[in-house]
Amino acid sequence: MDFTVLHADAHLLVLDKPAGLLCVPGRGPDKQDCLSVRVQSVFPDALIVHRLDMATSGLLLMARGLQSQQNLNRQFEQRSVHKRYLAIAAGKLMDMAPTWRSIDLPIAVDWPQRPLRKIDHLHGKPSLTHWQSIGYDAAAHTTQVILAPVTGRSHQLRVHLQAIGHPILGDALYAPPAIAHASTRLLLHASQIQLQHPQSGHTMRFTCTPPFGHNWPGPEHLLADMAIACA
Repeated sequence: MDFTVLHADAHLLVLDKPAGLLCVPGRGPDKQDCLSVRVQSVFPDALIVHRLDMATSGLLLMARGLQSQQNLNRQFEQRSVHKRYLAIAAGKLMDMAPTWRSIDLPIAVDWPQRPLRKIDHLHGKPSLTHWQSIGYDAAAHTTQVILAPVTGRSHQLRVHLQAIGHPILGDALYAPPAIAHASTRLLLHASQIQLQHPQSGHTMRFTCTPPFGHNWPGPEHLLADMAIACA
């Protein structure tokens, strides 16, 4: 089994997706290997509920069976699934006070440069990200950031941080060359998720430490006000 299962029951799978692996098959024979295909080879009833960018690592949910998929899809539509990401961004992002700040900028497809996205105040869809600085590395001039997306636009976290002048290290799509080449991978990781179990309705929380950086806060700190931060 060439993937990591963090939780498995008759209704739900929680997986740790590695960076560089697609969630679903892409176009062309060279893009057929992906996490969903690997998982379905072991769990044939596993169904996609949401996705992570190919370059992003971390927590991904899959439903087992159509009923569970419909339940989880509804939770995502109602924004009752709360997610946290950890990233290392270029530069110093304001003060390190334990305060949530917001990026509220509309995002649209950049049609001439697909699959890129861009900030578009005329045609973009409303997009909201809460963020909090948790550590600054003066030597590298980088900031560790917690990101809590409220909406779920493609590339939202990458576009929002780039828009405020602090692209994520290793971002080959949105960072200038020096920042894109500062890491061999995108330093963005889906680290926490909270949901209601699709069968029992019980609140479930999962955490997954990034395979990069150090001195990340513990899960209790990150999850304690998750619902408040994402409301």
